[in-house]
Amino acid sequence: MSRPPVQDDTPGLPVRRAALRLLDAVLRRGDPLDQIAPPVLRGIERGDDRALVMAITQETLRWMEDLDRLIDGATRQRLPDDSKARTVLRLMLAQALRLELPPHAVVATGLPLLAGGPRRLAHGVFSAVIRGPAKLPAAPTLPALVDERWQAAWHSRVGAIATGLADPPPIDLTLRDPDATAEWAERLGGVSLMAGHVRLPRAGAVEALPGFGEGAWWVQDLAATVPARLLGQGAGRRALDLCAAPGGKTMQLAAAGWQVTALDKSARRLDRLRENLKRTGLEAQVVAADAHAWQPEEPFDAILLDAPCTATGTCRRHPDVLHRLPAIEELAVLQRSMLARAAEWLRPGGVLVYAVCSLEPEEGEAQARAFTALAPDPIAAEELPAGIAPTPEGWLRSDPGMLADAGGIDGFFAARWRKL
Repeated sequence: MSRPPVQDDTPGLPVRRAALRLLDAVLRRGDPLDQIAPPVLRGIERGDDRALVMAITQETLRWMEDLDRLIDGATRQRLPDDSKARTVLRLMLAQALRLELPPHAVVATGLPLLAGGPRRLAHGVFSAVIRGPAKLPAAPTLPALVDERWQAAWHSRVGAIATGLADPPPIDLTLRDPDATAEWAERLGGVSLMAGHVRLPRAGAVEALPGFGEGAWWVQDLAATVPARLLGQGAGRRALDLCAAPGGKTMQLAAAGWQVTALDKSARRLDRLRENLKRTGLEAQVVAADAHAWQPEEPFDAILLDAPCTATGTCRRHPDVLHRLPAIEELAVLQRSMLARAAEWLRPGGVLVYAVCSLEPEEGEAQARAFTALAPDPIAAEELPAGIAPTPEGWLRSDPGMLADAGGIDGFFAARWRKL
C-alpha cells in the first residue's frame, strides 16, 4: 500500500500543489481556469508566487500534447491520461522546458506531490527527458479534437494559429482617452496598434502600472475592442451592451459618448463591472437580468451583443479552453435567439454588432449568414487594426496567428447590421 504524499515545508511546494489542483480541476472536471483560480490562489500569500502558479498551469495546458509525447517516450508502459503521476510530470517538465527553472528546483518541489512507486517513476522519467535529446517543438501541438475541427474550418491557418499559441500574449490596454494614446504609450514604454490602444510586454502586476489607480486604462485584448469601435461615437445616444460583464465594452462605449445600459445575468460579474466603472470614472446603467426575460422601456440607437460562446479564440490567453469539450450546438442555439431578440430592440436606423471570441464557424460565420432580420452594414478596413482585413462579406475574422510580428491577437468574429 503506497504512502500518502510527503507533507513538508519545502519552499515553493505550496505553489506546485496549487498548480496541481488547478490542472486537476480543468482536466478532470472541465472547469474554466479563470473561475476556479481565485479561490485556489487565495491560499498563496505572495503576488509573484500566485503569478508562478498561473504560469505553471497555463504552460502545462499550452504544451500538454507535446509534454505527453516526451513522457511517453521515456516510459515502457504508458501512464494513464488521468494519473496523478502524469499530471505531476507535465507540470515538472513545463517548468524546466518552458519556464526554464533549474531541474534540481523542479525535482525538489515536484516529487513531494507523489509518494512511493509513482514518485520514483516520476523522478526517473523527468531525469531521462531532461538529459535526453528530445525537446519541445517550435509550436505546440493542438489537441486532436481541436485540430480536427480547425483543420476542417481553417486548413490554411492552423499552422499559424498553433505558432501564435506558443508564448503567453502581451498585455493590451484600452485607454479612456484615445487622444492621449501617444502620451500613454511613451509613459508606459509600450506600442500602439490603434488609437486608444497600448501594448506592453508581460511583466509584473498591472495594478502597479502608472494610470491604473486613476482609471486611465483597463486591460482588454486588441481584438476584443473592435466590436465596440464598430459602433462609432455616441454623441449622447443610447446603447445596449448585452452580456456586458466584466465591462471592457461598456467602458469603451461610455468613453465614446454613449448612454450605456450594461446588461448581464451574472450579478457576481456585474460587481466587477461596477468596480471598473468606479475606477475609471465612467457611467452606465447596470442591469442584472436574463436577456430572454428582460424588456427595454424604449428602443436603442445601438446594440452590442458579445454573445456567450466557446471562447476558443482566447486560447493563447486561456489555454484551458483547448482541453474542454465545447457545447457548440447548444451555444449556437442561444446565440441565434439572442440575435433575434436584440434586433427587436433597435430604433429605425440603429446599428447592431454581433461578436464572439470564438474560432468555431458555427458561432460566427454561420450565424451571420443565417441572420436576415436587418440589413448588412459591412465593416471597412480602416475600422480594423492595420494588418487585419475584413472578409469579402464585410465581417471581422481574426485568429491567434495574425499580427505575429506585433505580438498576435485573439480570435474574434464580428458582423454589423443596420435597421432600415
